[in-house]
Amino acid sequence: MALRNAVMAALLEGEASGYDLAKGFDASVANFWTATPQQLYRELDRMEREGLVSTRVVRQERRPDKRLFSLTDAGYAALRGFLAEPIGRPTAIRDALLVKVSCVDVGELDAVRAQIAERMDWGRAKLARYGRLRERLLQGRDEAEYLAAAERVGPYLTLLRGISFEEENLRWGETALRVLDARAAAISSR
Repeated sequence: MALRNAVMAALLEGEASGYDLAKGFDASVANFWTATPQQLYRELDRMEREGLVSTRVVRQERRPDKRLFSLTDAGYAALRGFLAEPIGRPTAIRDALLVKVSCVDVGELDAVRAQIAERMDWGRAKLARYGRLRERLLQGRDEAEYLAAAERVGPYLTLLRGISFEEENLRWGETALRVLDARAAAISSR
């Protein structure tokens, strides 16, 4: 999948500036796709040249003019084409922390343990952010009411996946820390 597909997915929410996309990317699609602001701006420029997005310039006093991007008919067609494409193999996990965990028996158990704990802190922070986003989406309704009335259900479904992913990361982290603590205790008692 290309960054452009994630950008087009984010633009389904409506017209947005590059800054708004970069800021909102974290709330809308970051649970399954990440990008730096520079990558987003480069991709938006490419997409504009290819006719997938249109740009409207908003003049601002005391600030640089703001460009607002929106999907064109060609952008919607490209997004529909992407939806129809087979996805192929599931993505493989590529995580430096897991490489370190697999090598932990060589030493530096405390360093790896600290990195797992740090990852868990990040996961808790993401879960809190996702919880706030879920509350904003639901607006006081229960899930069934929201899903019955929502114009789009895709963002909610991907949010649920992000929540599940982080919850599983926390469960794994707790197990890994428990095992490493037991390992450290066993080593120190020898």
